[in-house]
Amino acid sequence: MSQYKIEAGTAAHIGDREEQQDRAALFTAPKAPGYVMAVLADGMGGRSGGAMAAEQVMRTAKTNFDLFSPLTESVESMMQTIAHEVNTVIQISGFSAEKQPHTTMVILVLTPEKTAIWGHVGDSRLYRFNGPNFAERTTDHSYVEQLVSQGKIKREQAKDHKLSNILVNVLGNPNSEPFVTIGKHEGLKAGDAFLLCSDGLWHYTSDAELGVAIAMNNPRQASELLIKKARERAEGTVADNCTLAIIKLVAPPK
Repeated sequence: MSQYKIEAGTAAHIGDREEQQDRAALFTAPKAPGYVMAVLADGMGGRSGGAMAAEQVMRTAKTNFDLFSPLTESVESMMQTIAHEVNTVIQISGFSAEKQPHTTMVILVLTPEKTAIWGHVGDSRLYRFNGPNFAERTTDHSYVEQLVSQGKIKREQAKDHKLSNILVNVLGNPNSEPFVTIGKHEGLKAGDAFLLCSDGLWHYTSDAELGVAIAMNNPRQASELLIKKARERAEGTVADNCTLAIIKLVAPPK
């Protein structure tokens, strides 16, 4: 018998942009009972192009998850396949439309074996929390993150660095094949929580604030609180789209 039940939700705000180019969704797997997927994408590349790229992530992720079976494929290989297929479709679509759309991607899959597996491309992030406590997050595929790892700048300088929006790994880049960074956590239990979000949220919030908001509220309430906080702190700037997906593991009623 499962020792937890899942509470989940997605939310989005257009920010100060003319178009919502982020996408987020939650899926179940028809051929893999007990498997749950959360996926988020932050599209870029001009009017409608970025939205098309992010939407392609949703369609490709759902198609592959609908066909997924743990008997014939691993979650990790499925994520690699999604990235490759999205990258190919975006390149073809961008060429035909004379645009250069691209997108980030972050995917989380929970299994009935109490394992969480995630993969990401770009700077859309996954956070893992143990109750209100921050446990870990993905490392951005960005130029400033490379500077941090090389010791050229301090981590607290990275968020507001003038080159913070330059990515070194995205879906749709015609000059390089994207790579997916995989993470895993075993032994899921009630109290664990995950957040997938675009930079329109994480840029304005701390790890501690995210953990407390999610632990103290249901996904809908936490989403409203975090988006409101991001909007308040972005005042006076042209804030980006703000999108998130929350998955909480809670103790089932007795």
